[in-house]
Amino acid sequence: MTAATPRPQVVLLGGHLCTPVLWEHQCAALAAVADCLPLALEGGGSMEELAKTVLEKASPQFSLVGLSMGGHVAMEIMRRAPERVERLALLDTRADIDSPERMAVRAQDDAIVRDQGFEALARTLPDRWMSARCAAMPELRATVLRMVRSVGEQSRQQQLRALLSRVDSRPSLSSIRCPTLVMCGRQDAPNPVWMHEEMAALIPGATLRIIEECGHLSPLEQPQEVSRALGDWLGW
Repeated sequence: MTAATPRPQVVLLGGHLCTPVLWEHQCAALAAVADCLPLALEGGGSMEELAKTVLEKASPQFSLVGLSMGGHVAMEIMRRAPERVERLALLDTRADIDSPERMAVRAQDDAIVRDQGFEALARTLPDRWMSARCAAMPELRATVLRMVRSVGEQSRQQQLRALLSRVDSRPSLSSIRCPTLVMCGRQDAPNPVWMHEEMAALIPGATLRIIEECGHLSPLEQPQEVSRALGDWLGW
């Protein structure tokens, strides 16, 4: 009697102020072919600590999906344990460190929280993150707000410490050897298309995929398209 082939594991890492709710459609769509493990970005105030936590929870071999901040953690994992990652998908993320303009936005966010409270910041994020079409959908807005509120201000500060301490990942991208998908929404304002074109050019053999009518939260905004792309990436 032949032993059954183990099902592949897919680890999914969301963005800053996101929860595993981000991946509900993808986990359901991939359930027939893979064991999905969506993880919150918890367990440390640095990319190194977050990567260590993910590696402790993941199987010895796994495929890795990272969106936005989750992409930064994924790139740290590729530096620390590339032999454990069978496939890599980088969604709506970037490989560089914060520009002065991005730092200024973070300072403005801190000022909003200080002067008006965390809820005031939370209410700005659906419009900032999603395409105008998706931001106008009450159900999607409510989902984003539930995620952000669930993470809260204390975890926001911890995640910010990790974001601000990250290194520029561009020099290490050329060392990635596993099949890699780089994907983003056409209307991703925080991390625009050209950043993904740059990453795809630096990773040997990477596939670049742009999702139309979509902003920064592609798994929520275009769930079927993202699930289809991840299915292609897994080879099912």
